Formats: sequence, C-alpha cells, structure tokens
Amino acid sequence: MTATPHQLADVLWPVKHILLDFDGPVCSVFAGLPAPEVARRLREDRLATGEPVLAGAEEESDPLALLRLISEARPDLTESTDAELAALETEAVRVARATPGGESVLQACARSGRLVSVVSNNAGVAIEAYLAERGLSRYVAGVFGRTPGDPSSMKPNPRLLLEAMEAAGTAPGHCIFIGDAARDVEAGEAAGVPMIGYANKPGKDVNLAAAGAVVIADSMEHRGRPDLMSKF
Repeated sequence: MTATPHQLADVLWPVKHILLDFDGPVCSVFAGLPAPEVARRLREDRLATGEPVLAGAEEESDPLALLRLISEARPDLTESTDAELAALETEAVRVARATPGGESVLQACARSGRLVSVVSNNAGVAIEAYLAERGLSRYVAGVFGRTPGDPSSMKPNPRLLLEAMEAAGTAPGHCIFIGDAARDVEAGEAAGVPMIGYANKPGKDVNLAAAGAVVIADSMEHRGRPDLMSKF
C-alpha cells in the first residue's frame, strides 16, 4: 500500500504549504521518556495536590488521552494539568529520537520554497524546544501545538490546521498534511486538506488508508532517496 515515487510526486506537485505532524514524522517524542511513565507522573502530580484518582485514569498510559479524561471529568483541573503535561513533554523531547529523514524533509521544503507548519497535539513549548535544540527552527514557519488549557483543540478537531493555514495565508488546495494517525486524516478532511499517511508501524498503512489518506509512505526516507520530499 506504500505509494510509489510517481504517486507521491503527483500529490506533492501543487503543494506550497506543508502541514506536518510532530510525534512520528519529526521525532518519537516519548522514545526516551516513555508515554506510560509520563502518564504515571502526571497522575502522581494530581494525587500530590490531594485530588482523587478519576475512573479510568489508573489504566490510561497515553498522557494526551489522560489529559482529555481529566479535562472532561474535572474542567477545573484542565489548565494546571495541561501545564504539567507540557513541562513533562518538554523534558521528553530532550531525549526524543529523531525520525530518519524528518530533518531532511524540513530542509528539502526550505530549498523548494515551501512553507512548513508543525501541527500537533503536543504542547507548542515542547515542539519549539525540540526544534531549537536541533537547529531546526529556521525551517519551520509556525508551530501550532494544542491550545494551552484546551484539550478540545487537539486533532481530530481541525482547529490547529485551520489556524496554520490562516497564519500562512494559504488555502487547502495548496496544502498537504503529513501525519501518522487516523485522527490526522479526520482533521485533514474536516479542514479540506488531503493527507499523506506516514505508516511508521506495521498495520498503520491499512488504518490510514481506511481513514482516507490519499497516499501512504512507510518512511520519511523514501526508497533510498534522500527523503520523502525529494519528489519536488
């Protein structure tokens, strides 16, 4: 199901603005500080403030899902929990694993004069910290992480994609979104932006295709070429 170079070239040819997910296409955020550990620490922070453990929270190993759960059950805790998670994400990106080809994609977009906006459910401060520490900030026109204190802004909500396009003054017809989850496809469809699915794990190609990704790539380094964006 992986796209051929010709298929990718056809999709990428009219694109002027790349909307790029962060966790997956750019790096593995929780490779060094695992997501279950982040979720555990987030729960402990809540308990340290004397708050009871919410139903389902003990079993939740995805820190972003845990943020949603807490926000839905206790809206009064949303802002503080989001701030705590953002701090943990910033710690995590310092030991994150770079995705092979991710940096060269950013560089190729810059060479071709295409804008890149990072659009992610992760905290903007963590994304900006990663880019700055790796010397990649100059390749990114804007960072659109979840709205602080508002988990409802996260994909599949298209809000962040729409904000990125508005900030860049671009229209959906000149954009492509690269992401690795079905929620990314849903957000792209809601924003009118087609998506290249990045299938970085077995079975993701099937899920991304079923969700509606226009093409699937199994690597940011495409079949021995320098990177996925070498099609420009």
